[in-house]
Amino acid sequence: KLAIKILNASKFVLGFAGGDGETGAGGREDVTEPVDLAMLARLADLVTEATEAFEGYDYARALERTEAFFWEFCDQYLELVKGRAYGGRGDEAAWSAQAALQLALSTLLRLFAPFLPFVTEEVWSWWQDGSVHRQPWPQATELGAAASTTPTMLTAVGQVLTGMRGAKSQAKVKMRAPLASVRVSGPVELVGLAERAAEDLRAAGTVVGDLLFVSDPSAEELQVTAQISPDA
Repeated sequence: KLAIKILNASKFVLGFAGGDGETGAGGREDVTEPVDLAMLARLADLVTEATEAFEGYDYARALERTEAFFWEFCDQYLELVKGRAYGGRGDEAAWSAQAALQLALSTLLRLFAPFLPFVTEEVWSWWQDGSVHRQPWPQATELGAAASTTPTMLTAVGQVLTGMRGAKSQAKVKMRAPLASVRVSGPVELVGLAERAAEDLRAAGTVVGDLLFVSDPSAEELQVTAQISPDA
């Protein structure tokens, strides 16, 4: 299941350039959107944790943490930036998503390579020269997370996306069904972080009406209230 997901996710990431890895995006310098920077910051933390686990001969820990990040990356981040990566908010925003996706793919393939040698070698051959098993081990510094970006942002945005999906599931409508309005309330910091990804959330959740962010200093967690559009 994991190997198949790696193949499918990789095809998606590379599909923006017809599968050859050449997009309008360049490297880390093209990543400018806050949610993309937050993903790379979280990935940098993973690289550090996986490296320490390998150095301590705790291979199971390295795989467990890498796999946990990968599933969240597929279930939330890919869905969140899909529309923007296809150009929904213009070229610069698209390049940011594409560059972040390719950096993440390169890093994840190298992290998975010791455990899944064949599927990672196959995907690597789609867009890179040589063997993945002869590449340098990833370094957190490659991902260069901005000081102004916190990995917590990805958690906050993911909670909002999950809340919108939950409202649709409860209403028994398709995930692409439009939402008439969405209200996000909760702790000041988390609401502020989620709001920085408002446009991505609007696109991913198909929000056609108001998307409101309300800070509540007394709240301990984010709450998402969504109204299904009559057109759903």
